[in-house]
This record gives sequence, structure tokens and C-alpha cells, in this order.
Amino acid sequence: MPSKTSSRLAALTVAAVCSTLLPMALTAPASASAGGKIRIHDIQGDTRTSPLAGMPVTDVPGIVTGVRAYGSSQGFWYQDPHPDDSAATSEGVFVYTGSAPTVKPGDAVRVSGTVSEYTPGGVAAGGQSVTELTGPKVTVDSSGNALPKAVTLDDRSVPDAYTPAGDPHAAGSIAQLPLRPRAYALDLYESLEGMNVRIGTSRVITGTDPYAELWVTVKPRQNQDRRGGAVYGSYTQQNSGRLEVQSLVPVDDQPFPVADVGDRLAGTTEGPLDYNQFGGYTLSARTLGRVVDGGIEKETTRRQKPGELAVATYNVENLAATDPQDKFDRLAEGVVTHLATPDIVALEEIQDNNGATDDGTVAADETVARFVDAVVAAGGPRYEWRSIDPVDKADGGEPGGNIRQGFLFNPDRVSFTDRPGGDATTAVGVAEDHGRPALTASPGRVDPGSDAWKDSRKPLAGEFVFRGRTVFVIANHFASKGGDYPLTSNFQPPTRGSEAQRQQQAAEVNDFAAKLLKVDRRASVLAIGDINDFEFSATTARLEKGGALWSAIKSLPKKERYTYDYQGNSQVLDQMLISPALRGGRFDYDSVHINAEFADQNSDHDPQIIRLGSL
Repeated sequence: MPSKTSSRLAALTVAAVCSTLLPMALTAPASASAGGKIRIHDIQGDTRTSPLAGMPVTDVPGIVTGVRAYGSSQGFWYQDPHPDDSAATSEGVFVYTGSAPTVKPGDAVRVSGTVSEYTPGGVAAGGQSVTELTGPKVTVDSSGNALPKAVTLDDRSVPDAYTPAGDPHAAGSIAQLPLRPRAYALDLYESLEGMNVRIGTSRVITGTDPYAELWVTVKPRQNQDRRGGAVYGSYTQQNSGRLEVQSLVPVDDQPFPVADVGDRLAGTTEGPLDYNQFGGYTLSARTLGRVVDGGIEKETTRRQKPGELAVATYNVENLAATDPQDKFDRLAEGVVTHLATPDIVALEEIQDNNGATDDGTVAADETVARFVDAVVAAGGPRYEWRSIDPVDKADGGEPGGNIRQGFLFNPDRVSFTDRPGGDATTAVGVAEDHGRPALTASPGRVDPGSDAWKDSRKPLAGEFVFRGRTVFVIANHFASKGGDYPLTSNFQPPTRGSEAQRQQQAAEVNDFAAKLLKVDRRASVLAIGDINDFEFSATTARLEKGGALWSAIKSLPKKERYTYDYQGNSQVLDQMLISPALRGGRFDYDSVHINAEFADQNSDHDPQIIRLGSL
């Protein structure tokens, strides 16, 4: 998924002086069409971009509704208390000051400045633009005025439909389409850009993150899962009620509330409606509700029966030997307690021994050894492990970290078939041994020289034996969604450019599984890991092509299909695909929710486990 860097806040609130100005700059102040004074709704207009962009305006009146006095985009929102009769034109706007504003909520002000359209993250990021006033001259006429009444966002006011289709004559852009706030949620939010809005008691659908933000839903019955989240089950059925919440009060002055999925943000949360790169429309709270515990707890799956093979996959989020012991201990607890010590565990995002230090180190033996020791300390078995060190800086991920996949296995339950020849650049093949498939190298990497794996993790294939039966496991970590346009994009439907590489990767893995099945159609094959794509995606369809594999998470009810929680959507990224013989036998799948729903996380992914009872 898209990563959040240390410059998150700066990118989120980057100075409006870097705004994209439409190529129109007049020297004379703009006038209202009727010849009167310019009002905020004249500036906002009835589309996503201002009809006055690039033009100076003079003495535009309003009441201050919120002040942002921290970060890189300091300024204030203000709103006209005398609206026009159009539901499509916002009555509020952000004024970029560049330093801590001297105004406060309730001040009646007149602002002169230049109308600009700023696209958070830059135009190339594909987001919508925000209408702002820059280079302002602010006159305070009075203080202590009542704020304009907040518009309530709730199940009734927010449409179920998410967005109109983009204009085919404008490359799919929605920027110039007339807003229809009663028809589409994104149009409603845009028609309220910069205005004072409020929500009542609302359920949290993404917990508090390290950047002091959370997501709620104002449509409590929309795709609700049994633990309180909002399941993302289709490109065409968006969760239109999801809304990001931040606070205008600096965290040093008032800590942001810590909430998990299923908690409630109770009471009134009120403030201006903003738009940012990392979540879209955001309630910038002047008044923040209180968190009421929803009571969810970390799940624990059942232990496998003696005759069941338990296989798990777990993205351990850039685990390095340099990490504090607490991270190892908590991840180990996840394996021992919550996953009930699987027989085989495929780990993703194992970093090299010195983590992000970029000095050519690629070995990860110290990282894995610390993890195995932590598992033993937590009461688990002393797993053995197999992996292949990558070529330095060839597999993507955090620079210098050299992330890779690796296998842990319990030697008291399964054995690993070692065959020499596997290295970072040699492709593993499929051989026939007395009518049975066998790997030419175990462990081995699937076609590492293919363009499909450029700057991405190469699949790791391993051959195991459980109770006399050979099992092939392919551990994957497909290319991320970085670079895709956001769901709130200026282009609808959003461009998902990263899909192309994942589909190529899916074709490679599907082809490898098919080679195993060509030798023996009843071969036991699992392709598992962080697929970085949904169970309904074209990537998954390509993995499943020809019936070689099937995503076992689809054995769960639709409202239980999620492994990751991102911007208010509980969604599938981690998958375990199985061959026809395994699908036709007895199996039990579980997505074990111990991370994604919680503010306090050991990883941002939930581990997955499948118990195979028909081997």
C-alpha cells in the first residue's frame, strides 16, 4: 500500500504558495456577476474548481470557523453567514497565511487576496484541488460572533452513491462537472469544502494512526462487518459514509484520542471540512467527540488437529535485527498465541541484519534468529527457517532494508526438502520424479530475472513434507499500490496504474503453479502472502486463471473478508491461494484480526492461516 513518510504532515499541508494556479491572472479585482461584492460562494462556484482562479478579490466577508496554527499550511477557514440559494456552492474557504493566524473563531473578517487552486501532493498524484485564498490581507471587523450553523453529515444527508463518472472528453476528470450534492457523496463533500460541518456519535472504522487521525462512518449500516469496520468489497460499491477526522488542536496541547475499529466517537465533532492527499475529505475538528470503547479484542485462532497441516502468512512490517526487542516479542506472541503455532509460516518484509542502513548488507540471519528466539521465549517451537538473500537494492521496499520472504517451519511436524542451486538470480524449475513434481532448487525463486519482478520481491518456492505428503508453498509479496490515484481522485474511476505489474506477477505465479499441476493434477500447492490486491481484483483473477489456484479467503462470508484497514476500508491484501486438490478437500481458513483494526499494532497486516485436513 502507499507508504507514509516522515514528511507526512508537510506533504499533507504543503504551503499554498506552491499551488497550481490556472493560467489566468488579472490585475483588477474580480466582481460578482450581478455587479455586487464578491462573496465566498462566487469564489467556490458550482464545480470543483473556482471560476475566479488566478484572480484577485477584495474585502470578501465571512466569519472565522477554524484556525490551523501548526504545520506547513497555517491559515484559517471562514464562512459567509449569508448563503446563496444553491446547494452546489460552498460558503466556506481556506485562507493560507503561511504563519500562525492572528484571527480566532467567531471573528468577522474581510479578506483580500488571490484565488488559487491547490492540489495536495501535486497534480501527478491525481487528487482533487482545494480552492484557497493566498497572499491575504485580513481585516477584523468584530469578534465573538456566532459561528455559522454546522451542516450535519449523517446517513440521511450523505448519498449512497459515491461519485459521478468522469468526463470522457476530459480524460475522465470530474473537475468541471456541475456538482450534484444530493446524488453523490463526493459532490456533497465538495459542495461543503471549507464549510463548518458536524457529525454526531459515529463508529470508528479505522483506528487512530501515528499521524493523529482516524476514520469514522456516518452511514452505520453500510457494509458493516461483525467487528465494526466497513468492508471494501467492490470497485463499484464504495463506502460513501467514511470520513477522516483530524484535530485543529496541536497534539502537544491536547493528545488526539486513541480509538480502535468498533469504538464510537461520541457526542459532537465539529469543524471545517478540508481535503488532503492522505485521505481526501477530512473533518478538521475544532470540537472533538470522546471515544467510547467498542470492546473488540485481538482474535485467537484454534490450534490445528494432529492430522491437519497449518500454514500461515504474516507480513511483519520491515522487521530488522536492529528493531527493539518489544517488536520481536509482540510479533512472536502473534505467532504462538494468536496463530496457535502454525506448522509453516511464510513471513514477508524480513529486512537484512542492519535494517535501513544502506551499506550493501543483504544477509538476514540475525533478524530471523532473533525472531525464532522470541517465538521460543513465548512458548512456541524452535522453528527452522529457509530463505534466499536478495541482490542489494533489487527488490524494492525501504531503501537499504532489502526485504524478502522467508519460511519458518516446525521440524517436529514437517520437514523441508532441501535441494541446492537456489540463489537470488537463478530461476527455480519444475522436474518430474517418478511421476511426481519436484522443485529443481528448494528453496528457489520464481523467475527472478523477469521484468515482472523489477524492483519487487521475487516469490520464494519451497518443498515440504507433511505425514508423507509433499506440499509446495510459494511465498509472495507483490508490488505495492504506490502511485495509484486515490478513491477521492479527480479522475473517476481512479487510475490503478500499479495493477499492471501485479498482473504480470500473478501470471508468473499462476504459470509456475500450472507447471506443478501438469506433472500431477493432484499436487498440493499453496501460493500465499501479501498479494497487495483485493480478492475481486484482476490480479486475483489472473492468479486463478485456468483453475490452477483459488483464493481461499473467498470461503469466508463477504463481511469477514479483510486483512488490512486503510482509510476507512476493511479490505483484502493478504491471500492464500490453493490448488484444486486442496480446495476439494477439507480446509479451514481464518483471517486472524490482531493488528489492522487497532491503534496499537505489531504490524499493519493481519496474519492469515489455513488448516488443511485432507492431506
